[in-house]
Parts: sequence; structure tokens; C-alpha cells
Amino acid sequence: MLDGREVASHWAYAELFARQYPRARLLRDSILCRSTQPDGIVTAGGVASWHELALYLIARFCGASAARETAKVHLLAGHEDGQLFFASANRSISGSDKIIARCQEWIGQHYEQPNPVQRMVEIAGLNGRTFARRFRAATGKSPIDYVQQVRIEEAKQMLETTVEPVDNLAEQVGYVDPAAFRRTFGKLAGTTPAEYRRRFSRLSGGH
Repeated sequence: MLDGREVASHWAYAELFARQYPRARLLRDSILCRSTQPDGIVTAGGVASWHELALYLIARFCGASAARETAKVHLLAGHEDGQLFFASANRSISGSDKIIARCQEWIGQHYEQPNPVQRMVEIAGLNGRTFARRFRAATGKSPIDYVQQVRIEEAKQMLETTVEPVDNLAEQVGYVDPAAFRRTFGKLAGTTPAEYRRRFSRLSGGH
């Protein structure tokens, strides 16, 4: 039913979905996908996405004013920022390639070090191109993308649990240039470090 069509699904199942349904075009940051509406298909991206789906259906069959009133009465909030804001990375260690698994374990403990990809190449004892090919085969990501993902996940945890200034935090996870950290954070998290901290730090008693 979804072959060749765009579809939304939960961020945590993106890799599994891509493997199981390779002919569907998964929109990883989509909360509500309506591009297949003419075919009678609307897909939602997560448990709380029923808010968007319910309001969409009310607007379609009862009008926009009814949808707005329903949202106000029932305090239904949207997820306009998409799913990246909430996603956390899958950092499972490769079980199929022990050399790459060793490199993953190393970067998990030394993500802040300079030139981490080169260091992993040395640990693997492979040439750069072979290492990159095997790393992607084992993890689904290029070595540098994986490093960035690990660093940003560590930064998220620090933002959630500390009041450390963002520039200091950036340096602790391996970024010499705070601007580069903010760009990478925005790309992977879909928001700024400050907004991420504001949204999640209160859940763990932060300020």
C-alpha cells in the first residue's frame, strides 16, 4: 500500500522501517504526512501524533474553526518542530564486525578527542577507504556522521542535566568552534542548544 509513497513513522523505528519497507519513502522528521491524502492515506509519526491526526480530521470534515476550538478546549498542542527535537540516536554496537565494534566502543569513551576518525582508522588497522566501507556496512553511517551523532547525544545529556554554558559544553564534547557545534546540533536535533535545554532540563530538575 505504501510502495513508492511518502510516509511518516516514529523516529525510533526509522532504521527498521527502512529495512522492512525499502520501497516506501520514509520522512524521518514528519509528524503527519498528508502527501498521500488523495489516495486515502494519512500517516502519523508517533503516539502523541494523534493530536495532529485528530485535528486534521476535524478540520477536514467539520472545518478549521471547529479544529481550532477543539484544540483550545482539550489543550491539544502541535509538534511543529518535527521529530528531530525528540529523537535520540541508536548507538547499538555492531555484532557483525568486531573491528568496527571495537572502534564504536572507543569513540563512546573518547568522543571529545581531536581527529577521532583517524584514530579509529589506526585502531582498526585498516586503510581509510576500507575502514569507511566497513564502518558504514556495520552501522549504516559514515564514520564522521557517527562521531557527530555520539557528540550531540552527549551534549543533549549535558543540556538536560547541567547549567554548563553552551560554549563550554561544546568544547567538552569535542568542538573547538562553538558555532560549528551549534550548526551540527541544529542539524541533528532540529533546534538550538538553548531551546533544547529549556524544553527538557525541567524534567530532570535543571534550571
